[in-house]
Amino acid sequence: MKKITILLYLLLLIVLAIPVTHAQDNAALLPNMQTSFKQYNANALQEKLFVHTDKTAYTAGELMWFKVYNVDGATHQPIDLSKVVYIEVLDKAQNPVLQAKVAMKDGIGSGSVFLPVSLTTGNFILRAYTAWMKNFSPDYYYYKKLSIINPLKSPENQPKAATTDNYSVQFFPEGGNLVNGISSTVGFKATNQYGDGINFKGFIIDKNNDTVARFEPFKFGIGHFSFTPDSHNTYKAVIKINGKTIQQDLPAINETGYVMNVKDTGSGQLIVTVTSNLPAENIYLFIQTRGTIKKIESENINNGKATFTVNKNDLGDGISQLTVFNGQQQAVSERLFFKRPTSQLFIDASTDQSQYSIRKKVNVTISTKNNTSPVTADMSLSIYHLDTLQHADKEDIRNYIWLSSDLKGNIESPEYYFKNTDAAADEAADNLMLTQGWRRFDWAEIIKNKKPAFKFLPEYNGPIINAKITNTITNKPQGNIIAYLGIPGKMVQFSTAQSDSTGALLFNMKEFYGPGEIVVQTNQLIDSTYHIDVMNPFSEQYPKIQLHDFQLTPVMEPLIEKNNLSVQVQNIYSGEKLRRFYEIDSSAFYGVPYKTYLLDNYTRFLTMEEVMREYVSEVNIVHPHNHFHIRVLNKNSYLDEGDPLVLIDGIPFFDIDKLFALNPLKIRKLEDMPYIYLLGPSYEAGIFSFTSYKGDLAGAEIDPHAVILDYDGMEMRRQFYSPVYDTEAAQASRLPDFRNVLYWEPNVITDLKGKNSFSFYTSDETGKYIGVIQGLTTNGEAGSQTFSFDVVK
Repeated sequence: MKKITILLYLLLLIVLAIPVTHAQDNAALLPNMQTSFKQYNANALQEKLFVHTDKTAYTAGELMWFKVYNVDGATHQPIDLSKVVYIEVLDKAQNPVLQAKVAMKDGIGSGSVFLPVSLTTGNFILRAYTAWMKNFSPDYYYYKKLSIINPLKSPENQPKAATTDNYSVQFFPEGGNLVNGISSTVGFKATNQYGDGINFKGFIIDKNNDTVARFEPFKFGIGHFSFTPDSHNTYKAVIKINGKTIQQDLPAINETGYVMNVKDTGSGQLIVTVTSNLPAENIYLFIQTRGTIKKIESENINNGKATFTVNKNDLGDGISQLTVFNGQQQAVSERLFFKRPTSQLFIDASTDQSQYSIRKKVNVTISTKNNTSPVTADMSLSIYHLDTLQHADKEDIRNYIWLSSDLKGNIESPEYYFKNTDAAADEAADNLMLTQGWRRFDWAEIIKNKKPAFKFLPEYNGPIINAKITNTITNKPQGNIIAYLGIPGKMVQFSTAQSDSTGALLFNMKEFYGPGEIVVQTNQLIDSTYHIDVMNPFSEQYPKIQLHDFQLTPVMEPLIEKNNLSVQVQNIYSGEKLRRFYEIDSSAFYGVPYKTYLLDNYTRFLTMEEVMREYVSEVNIVHPHNHFHIRVLNKNSYLDEGDPLVLIDGIPFFDIDKLFALNPLKIRKLEDMPYIYLLGPSYEAGIFSFTSYKGDLAGAEIDPHAVILDYDGMEMRRQFYSPVYDTEAAQASRLPDFRNVLYWEPNVITDLKGKNSFSFYTSDETGKYIGVIQGLTTNGEAGSQTFSFDVVK
């Protein structure tokens, strides 16, 4: 009996010695890895953009209206980080044909751009990003396909028949690698030159031409197959497409390593199996969803295999990243898993009638709720005419932020993975995850706890103008130099910056709107041996995107002529109304001045010296060594022995003699601030701002060493024009109304009960119209909805 007790005791010790670390808290496993991962995500915050355009097909000469949503990549809640979003329209060669900057506030921005008549007919890409997003791969910018038709210009490229040379077939071993002697699941993706999935028959042959596996796509050119590779053998994929054959090598086979396999049991669990031909060791499964650690487990590899059971409820919604680390805490295998999100913004929208006559009032009611109750939502709405050129926009903000925004390349029909919840949709989603490879970051760098270095700062105060200063004598970057940036005009916008050791200058321009010029210079009285280059603010990184050729058919010609007539009529009869903009704050950067001198209110003198001496009580004019200087008085004492900052139409002039050489009859007003100002790195003994009548610097000559450059600020917000036919006279007006976009509203906000309503009027264009709503709540619940109605005579 004693021997049995001892044996039971020893058996209990053995059982207790078996690793059960998978039951431990996350904090007990890979603590250094967790710390490094959290620090990386704290420093590498991700922004996601979504752009809702009023439609997807345009005629040159039209306005394109849009709203931009910016959300935190981790929570999908609106994020107030970047105050500027960059919008570009790219042609087939990825050359920007249109560029704009959009002001953002609380993660929301809206605007419009004019599509110039110089554009060629064709398909284009709209892309959007922030300065902060330029630190990461351009694959994660926002992209959308547009069509622009110019009736005066034919498409540059006529449609061409696709050839097999343009097909692309990629293979993705599950977990990342093929390993000798270990059965592997291999995902594959086959696309044409435009990124669209294709159907085909394929098989894998070895060096003896024996078939070891057969495969064909399950959905959208994507699928998977299984086979066991032998490193002493060679394998080729043979693909038959449209009667032609393509051969392609499979990925290399490793002699040793790890193979990962993830199976959804269908009962709320994932079975993650890791197989290895290396010696037994303890391995770790690290699961994170959008930067948040969800689960860490540890298991021993026994007999070449370790199995983890993961409850799907432990995962976050959307895309999770499952990474396997070996005993040396090296990332050895990885794949993605998609969990269909449960949270959603439900939008209900309807018109008071299903059919209307021309120039009649349309009333629309909107209600919003989440999964449980009514909710306030911030939405955008477009109502436009459907025809053979203009189709319903299938893009959905919810599908985009939960799926497409986290994946590279073209995601074909993303709505399929959300609208369908059957086994086939689950398999298609898993195939999509299989074909994405490794992710946004380098685990080796994270493990080293290396703080990521970012070239571009987030623009959380407004536009940042980047420049670089070089010493013209040494031809090297020059540090510790203060430079000044001014924008000529009646609105005084000004900034200073001090160069770092690399010569970089960062000018923060909080309120910079509209097209204009910038003038960048140093204080030439100190030194003029410097050269300043202003950097291009737009991204110069481009992923591989191939657009379809625009197919112009005879059926389209009458509609193109009609749309062209509509654009011309609107520009002729409603041109002024289309050019109405919302007012912006035109206050100078220094705020409310101490005094404003309107010189027309005073007796006009012939010299600026007389004006300053006679009327401006805050200065004392001195003239030592035949050069003018201004000493600023404040409470009967000088602020400083130096001159104040003198601005003429927003441009600094350090040579005071140039100010006193001006004709005072060209100066409209003077604003002065007799205080010490700290403008970034610069110290100013007061500010004296002169404004000319014409905004032409009153004839003053800018320093020849200054850089003068055309540079656009943020887009001014245009008011959408929608005529009102609320009287019989208005309805009987003979002014034509050929609008095909009846209504655009970027700020549709429901109340606490989730309700809102609005109205607009139909135009003279009959046919079917569709309303498209995209929206977001403060909690990150996203949704979209459409409704339609007919207009008849």
